[in-house]
Amino acid sequence: MPEILLHYIWEHCLWANFPQCTTDGKPVEILSVGTHNNDAGPDYSHARIRINGREWVGNVEIHVSSSDWIKHRHHLDKAYDTVILHVVRTADKPVYNSRGELIPQCELQYPGDRDYMTELFDTAQHMDHVMQRVGCAEQLLQDPDLISKGWRRTLLFKRLDCKRASIERLLEITKGSWEHALYISLAHNFGFHTNSVPFEELAINTPLAYLQKHRNSLFQLTAILMGQAGLIGDDEAMQKEYEFLRTKFSLTPMDASVWKQSRLRPQNSPKLRIRQFARLLYQSEAMFSRILDTQDLKELAQLFTIPKTDVPPLGRSSIDILLINTVIPYKYAYAMHLDNPAQAEEAMTLMEQIAPENNTFIRQWRILGQEVKTAADSQALLHLYQNYCQHHDCINCEVGYIVFKDKQLRLF
Repeated sequence: MPEILLHYIWEHCLWANFPQCTTDGKPVEILSVGTHNNDAGPDYSHARIRINGREWVGNVEIHVSSSDWIKHRHHLDKAYDTVILHVVRTADKPVYNSRGELIPQCELQYPGDRDYMTELFDTAQHMDHVMQRVGCAEQLLQDPDLISKGWRRTLLFKRLDCKRASIERLLEITKGSWEHALYISLAHNFGFHTNSVPFEELAINTPLAYLQKHRNSLFQLTAILMGQAGLIGDDEAMQKEYEFLRTKFSLTPMDASVWKQSRLRPQNSPKLRIRQFARLLYQSEAMFSRILDTQDLKELAQLFTIPKTDVPPLGRSSIDILLINTVIPYKYAYAMHLDNPAQAEEAMTLMEQIAPENNTFIRQWRILGQEVKTAADSQALLHLYQNYCQHHDCINCEVGYIVFKDKQLRLF
């Protein structure tokens, strides 16, 4: 079996009707297959896996045989230390990361009809990478209004509720501190997908309380964050300052290899993003309360405006991404925490004032005739794709149900 077919089985959830378990017999629930990684590193990022009742979020690596892990020298590569599950067809040996830790493995169970699988794969090879996952693409092209305004609004609510659940998990880590949880979330989104995981690790390993002790010094904030990231390089003054702060707070720096730096545009360089993040912390005292107290979109965007004198400022599209993925979810989550539906509605209204994201998935929805005018539209459609189309959960989708009911289509 070619490895690419195993990837296809994983992505398209063809394992859904089969019980999965680790090689040592622990039950495995695949909550999200993650996002395919086209860069160096593990095959899928941001996967959510529950093993023996405990939930993990991280990366997944896929091979035909366990021994391929060794052949590809992943046991020596620190970039693979974030792998939470090694998915294989045949587990012929245990595998370990560069720290010598045993990686859980799962021999993926899926339909055994080889002719069926081969035909399915051959068909998929001739379909668009995204559109072939939208089972009702043909119907949407004929009638774009199948995705109603009411369904979009429901999807936006569901999207924000998912983000609220993530915030609640962070609140457990931060012992109920909303400001500290916001700091970690903001760091995660400062990675702008490519480096979101190491950025979040940087924030967790560098407690906000330590940074607040030196928030009046941009140099010290930059030194501690760059040092913790392992990215200071040859800057002797900054290295000296970091060594002082590292000793003061008993900190342990990250390994620089976890950061993705190849094939990145200059504005997405992790070194630049960390400097921008340090500048943001320097200028933003009591950010959480300011976010809660501010209802004007321009004023919220101004919180993320960085003076050109220090580092290149964030572009408007980057600021919008931070507003969409951090600010508005926190305003919504806090309103729900206070049981204040009016404030939650205000947070949703802000989504309607922000330009939509421009990525592969949104462009494909536009091809299918979908109107995407605001971030409320793009967030709703992203949730539809990631939580329904990708998992072929058509029967629980308003569109899929209509298509199934009216035309009695064979659902895949």
